[in-house]
Amino acid sequence: MPIPWSANDTHIIQHAKASKRRSNTAEALRIMLRSSPSSQVKPRQWTVCRSCAASSPPPPVVAVARRTVASAPLRALTAESAETPPVPEPPPLFAADDEETMFASYVPVYVMLPLEVVTTENELADAEGLRAQLRRLRGAGVDGVMVDVWWGIVEGAGPARYEWRAYRELFRVVQVEGLKLQAIMSFHACGGNVGDAISIPIPRWVREVGEADPDVFYTSPSGVRNQEYLTIGVDDKPLFHGRTAIQLYADFMRSFRENMADFLDSGLIVDIEVGLGPAGELRYPSYAETQGWVFPGIGQFQCYDKYLAADFKAAAAAAGHPEWDLPRDAGEVNDTPEDTGFFAAEGGTYLTEQGKFFLTWYSSRLIAHGDRILDEANRAFQGCKVKLAAKVSGIHWWYRHPSHAAELAAGYYNLGGRDGYRPIARVLARHDGAVLNFTCAEMRDSEQPAEALSSPERLVRQALSAGWREGAEVACENALSRYDRSGYNQMLLSARPNGAGGAPPRRRVAAVTYLRLSDQLLAGNNFRVFRTFVRKMHAGLDYCPDPARYGRPMRPLERSAPEIPMERLMEATAPAPAFPFDAETDMSVGGGLAEAIDWVIDKIEWIFG
Repeated sequence: MPIPWSANDTHIIQHAKASKRRSNTAEALRIMLRSSPSSQVKPRQWTVCRSCAASSPPPPVVAVARRTVASAPLRALTAESAETPPVPEPPPLFAADDEETMFASYVPVYVMLPLEVVTTENELADAEGLRAQLRRLRGAGVDGVMVDVWWGIVEGAGPARYEWRAYRELFRVVQVEGLKLQAIMSFHACGGNVGDAISIPIPRWVREVGEADPDVFYTSPSGVRNQEYLTIGVDDKPLFHGRTAIQLYADFMRSFRENMADFLDSGLIVDIEVGLGPAGELRYPSYAETQGWVFPGIGQFQCYDKYLAADFKAAAAAAGHPEWDLPRDAGEVNDTPEDTGFFAAEGGTYLTEQGKFFLTWYSSRLIAHGDRILDEANRAFQGCKVKLAAKVSGIHWWYRHPSHAAELAAGYYNLGGRDGYRPIARVLARHDGAVLNFTCAEMRDSEQPAEALSSPERLVRQALSAGWREGAEVACENALSRYDRSGYNQMLLSARPNGAGGAPPRRRVAAVTYLRLSDQLLAGNNFRVFRTFVRKMHAGLDYCPDPARYGRPMRPLERSAPEIPMERLMEATAPAPAFPFDAETDMSVGGGLAEAIDWVIDKIEWIFG
């Protein structure tokens, strides 16, 4: 006997059909998105790393319910709504030889972990939430993660009292989730730069030395101290319970090697990025937000502590000019170049003999500082299968002004007729080919305010070309968090400026780091676009666990080459044209149409999700 239908049954069926139509609509949009190339870029088919895919299949991917988040706390992803049906992969279109050719274009992708992943109390924050996030990254094909190893946390209890427990726990979590690790020796404080959401000072016992002798910190022309990083004027001063600043950094790195030997031996840690200044970058703290800096202010020289001031006077006297003093006409932190006497395009002090002498001294002291700490790092990690790296800041504002004022204030003596980045690259190359990691890889000139005379694209081309020309490996990262396709496409272009494939192999960076892991990155459409970005960075190949396959075999770190004479470093300042970059990447994640579809999908998921 047939069962009678009720009005409620009819309503349920209609609701199910409507849900199916909504699901079909969203899926149709996703298919359109995956299949729609950008308007001006030749699409490329994805292929598969057969040998790698067989050995390490990625876990299933789950979609996270849409949330608006203001920060990036580490917490479990309990808001997962439903599993996304797997996207069918197209069949391999490349022969084995073609696949090997594409490996020459594979760029590994690392994701920077949150600043607070280890708390100021030296505890791993929300280990279960972190595991869930790392599994999603691994499922997206990400190669590894980068993490700050904070000096202020590890040696916070007292001189030479190192506590590595929380970082060992963190490294085990990363290892279990099948990711590689880039570790930053972070000798700076967190809390004074763009994007710093928390405060992690340098060790208290070091700051206590600064309370008795404030000149251990970088100092502005007006006497303002910056406690983010010790001035390079104390590199050789035994002021810290009998140790110099260089010895503090060297001892920390040796302790890291001793306490992380198992992770180094297992191949988990692939890069050691050595912090060389504020924000971990080789520069002076010329544009600190804690001192009122606002973009696009030129910043200020930071060499007015008594130690650097005495060093300059001694250098000037040795050059036959004991009357020369540090600049007093370089303006305020938020000035424009034309507000100052030093940086003015016409008749600026930077063009005079005294100005040139100061800028040569200022930049050379910075390079020598980086060289010495990298030498200590090389000693500490010699024999380990790692690469050393150093970060150089992408100070793109005022790049098109004749004085390059913001770069000069930060210590990069870079002008139209003088290359400020090749000497840095030459120094890095001597440390067994240390990696030059450059920022602002996601930025386009057209996105910058006209009054800033900015050119991040030209700056990136110059800095990466300097590394390639000097035999140093180069890497890049975004300066600000971006989730849009335009930013990803620019990073792809920076990473492979002449496209993927082809013979001989084209130039590419050694790795790309994305800033940073957050709930916002892992949410809805943001994560779908990010997965595509990773795939494109891999030249359409699956994740490959063997760096030798893509031309970056891990070998024991060899001893640094002999120190480079100053004359040879000065030779590297001779300008040379940047290598040519294509106008657009040939492996786009999509353009305007794709972004419009992204918006529609977001709205559908927000309404029905």
